[in-house]
Amino acid sequence: MPKKCLIVEGGGFKTGFTLGILDAFISCQFRPFDFYIGISGGSTAISYFLSGQYRQGLSAMRLLAKDDQFLDFRRALDRQGYMDIDFLAKVAEERIPFDLDKALAAAQQAEVRFVATNRLTGQAEYLIPNRENWLDIIIASSTLPFVTKGKHIINEVEYFDGGWSDPLPVKWAYEQGADDILVLRTWPEETRSTQSWTDYFGSIYFNDSPALREIFANCHLRYNEGVEFIENPPSDLTIQQIAPSKLLKSGTYSYSKKTIMSDYRYGVDQGLVYVNQQRN
Repeated sequence: MPKKCLIVEGGGFKTGFTLGILDAFISCQFRPFDFYIGISGGSTAISYFLSGQYRQGLSAMRLLAKDDQFLDFRRALDRQGYMDIDFLAKVAEERIPFDLDKALAAAQQAEVRFVATNRLTGQAEYLIPNRENWLDIIIASSTLPFVTKGKHIINEVEYFDGGWSDPLPVKWAYEQGADDILVLRTWPEETRSTQSWTDYFGSIYFNDSPALREIFANCHLRYNEGVEFIENPPSDLTIQQIAPSKLLKSGTYSYSKKTIMSDYRYGVDQGLVYVNQQRN
C-alpha cells in the first residue's frame, strides 16, 4: 500500500526550525502522513507534532537551553557528558508534559519509527515507540557520542544517536513502501557533509571496535548518499523538501534564545508556505 511519509532530520538546537514547520502544520490542521520517521532531535519534534501540542516542543527546547541541569560544561569529562540527555525525560514528564496518550492515538493511524544506532553492530535500527518505551527511544535516538553519556540502554541493547547510522533514511523509507516523501531538513538542500572533528576523533577513539570505527569514519559519506538519493529518486518516488535557504542561526550545540526564536519563526513561515502550496 502506498505511503505518504514525513522524515524529520536531526540537528540539535537547529531543530527549532523544524519545530516551527510542524507548529505551522498543527495550526493548519495539516497531517496527511501515514508514515513518520524521526532522527535524533527529529524524534522529539515528531512526538510533539503527533500529540498536537502547539509550541510545546519549542517551550521544551528553550527550557533545556537555559537549564543548568541539562547543560553544564563542568561535566564535559564525566560519564554523563556536558549535556544530560536523560533530563529530556524529566522535562517531558514533569516540566512541559508530553501528551503521550494523544501521540499514541495518532500513531494508531500511522507507522512511527525513530532511528537509533546499535552500538554493538554500528547498524541503524528503526525503533517503534509505544507507551512503555516512547521517551526511552527518543533518548536513544538523541544520545550524542562525546557530548552526552554516549549510550542509552533499551532491553539490554546499547544505542546512540541515529544520525550516525542513517541520518537521512529516505532510501529505507522507500524500501518500506513510501512513494511520496517530505523531508524536513536542518541544513540547506545543497549541503554535502565532510568528516567532522567528532567523527575523526571517534574513528580513532573506537579503534578497537571495527563497527564503531567504521561508523565514525564514514558517517559523512552516508549523509551524502542520502542527499544524492533525494536529488535522484527512483521514477516511482516523489520527494519534497523543506530546508533553510542558508545556514540557520543556531548550530547543533551553539545557540541563544534569540537564535532559537529566529530559526523557529523562519520554520513557521516555511511551513505555512508549504501548506498553502499543497492546498492550492
